[in-house]
Amino acid sequence: MFPGMFCDVEHEKFYGDMLSRFHRQDAYHRALFYTLGLTRETRTHVQDLFDFSNDSIRPKGLKASWQTGTSLRASRLAFNLWNGWAEEQQERDSTPHELFDCRYAPYFFEAIRLRYPEYCRSHDRVPQRMNGPTR
Repeated sequence: MFPGMFCDVEHEKFYGDMLSRFHRQDAYHRALFYTLGLTRETRTHVQDLFDFSNDSIRPKGLKASWQTGTSLRASRLAFNLWNGWAEEQQERDSTPHELFDCRYAPYFFEAIRLRYPEYCRSHDRVPQRMNGPTR
């Protein structure tokens, strides 16, 4: 699945480069690299946020001095889409209320579609009402 939109040429190039470099096309990697590619800071410091040799996120990268409010939002969403990660005792910082309060919100929705393609196939049809409680 290729994203439907990119915020700029650098974002699109980063996404393609990361998927080619890592040779993984699964929903986890697509969502992670798409989201980390949104800001110049996260693109430049992707090594601080992702351990390529161990195929894992690096939460310590959230504390780096180069992080901005917007790059933190992108990093937190990327980590959460990767494996549900939220900073211990800072879980509130990973809520939609905190994360989506920036100009990248439309791209964050695209990242969610990349991570959960099975639930986002079509928005043309309104789903039938489910029987019984949904929780």
